Amino acid sequence: MAVKMRLQRHGSKKRPFYFIVIADGRSPRDGKFIQKLGTYNPLTVPATIQVDRQKALDWLQKGAQPTDTVRRILSFKGVLYLKHLLRGVSMGLFDEAAAMEKFTKWSVEHDALVSNRQSAHKKVRMDRRDAPVVRKVEAKVETPVEAAPEAPEVEAPEVETPVVETPVVETPVVETPTTEEETKTAE
Repeated sequence: MAVKMRLQRHGSKKRPFYFIVIADGRSPRDGKFIQKLGTYNPLTVPATIQVDRQKALDWLQKGAQPTDTVRRILSFKGVLYLKHLLRGVSMGLFDEAAAMEKFTKWSVEHDALVSNRQSAHKKVRMDRRDAPVVRKVEAKVETPVEAAPEAPEVEAPEVETPVVETPVVETPVVETPTTEEETKTAE
């Protein structure tokens, strides 16, 4: 049985809201699922993502295959990075404490980046709201501009291009004989 980590669509028309679920690969998109891992709302800026990292990590280690979008979501939330670090621990490259230290450092930097994006978006949105809808037309003050002496225009000599005539080939018109009925109606 191929187990997939994928999105299950909810919400109304043109207002999507997704559950991140574990489902059999053969089941329909919005059909039966094994376990719900979290939610994803693409309508907010930035998109709201809530994922249970531990459940997602357990399913990844069991062999569940995420779809492209879910892979991006898990990467954004750090689940794939945590899996990468734990693989290094299992290979003996470093211990689990060092792996968790690296992950918490990454998590703090990532959360700061997301909060900066969110605050920048709020600022832009507030600036747009404060800006007047109708812009005032400023009166243009015309300053006299000294006219530069105009240079005499030099006209380019006209060059005549020879016209080449091609002979027209006439095709003979073939007359089709009319049937007896057409001749009777014509009379």
